[in-house]
This record gives sequence, C-alpha cells and structure tokens, in this order.
Amino acid sequence: MLRLSRFASFCRRVRTRMSWLRQEQGSASLEFITVGMVMLVPLVYLVLTMAAIQSGALAAEGAARQAARVFVQAENLEKAESAAARAIEFALDNHNVVAAAAQVSITCAPDPNDCLTRHGYVTVQVAITIDLPLAPPVLSGAFPLQVPLDAAATQQVSQFSGAR
Repeated sequence: MLRLSRFASFCRRVRTRMSWLRQEQGSASLEFITVGMVMLVPLVYLVLTMAAIQSGALAAEGAARQAARVFVQAENLEKAESAAARAIEFALDNHNVVAAAAQVSITCAPDPNDCLTRHGYVTVQVAITIDLPLAPPVLSGAFPLQVPLDAAATQQVSQFSGAR
C-alpha cells in the first residue's frame, strides 16, 4: 500500500510539473508560422525551378523555330548560316540564356550538301543547359545542378526560292 501511494504522489507531481505542456495559449499562431514556413519555402523553390526550366524550354524551342525559318528564307548558304546564328542568339538572350553555350546543329534533306534546294527540308536542333536557381556550386559533385534541354524545328525551303 505504501508503494502505491508513493507512485500516486509521484504521478501527481509529474502531472503538475508537466501541466505547462497542456496549455496551448498563443501557440496556434507560432505553429502556423512554423509549419507555413516549412511548407512555403520548398513550394517557392519548386515554383522558381519550374519557371527556370519552362523559360529554358521556351528559349530552345523559339531559337530552333526562328533559326529554321530565317535559314530557309535566305538567298545563299552564308547568309542563311549567319541569319540562323543571329536568330538563335536573339531568342536565347531574350530568355537570359547564354547563347555561346548552346549547341546547334543544322541538317538538310534530301541533299545534306545543298541546304537550300527547292522543296528541301532544313532541321535546326538547339541544345542548352539550364542552371537550377539558388543552387550552391558546392553541391555540384553530389547532385546535378543543371537541366539539359533540347529542341528541334524543321522548315521546308520554298519552291519559289531563288537559290536554284
């Protein structure tokens, strides 16, 4: 009986000392702010990352499309290549992508040696890499901090082209 009363008094003392844990006066706002920040920061980073990737995808697609369009409208091969290079640079700069880092390939069909053949097809492929926003370079060895993107566009050379 003596042990039971000691245990009961011990439990009462613990309950009275721990009563401050049961009081929830003013803690709801603190919990809301804490949980809100824990949820909001990753959500904001996700939105920033998706916006950067979407901007890069639009840049690559626009660069390929415009380069193919100006290429098939040029009078000769030299003018076509310079116009395509300017179109790619302009489209990538418009989306804050470094144009010098882009990999560009231009292929022609049916004759790969003569790109401006009437009814021929010119395909421009643009490949870029987008850096993840706010990613520290220290993590580059552990995680991929860049997203590769590529786009291709094909245009037909007009039958009324002056090249041949």
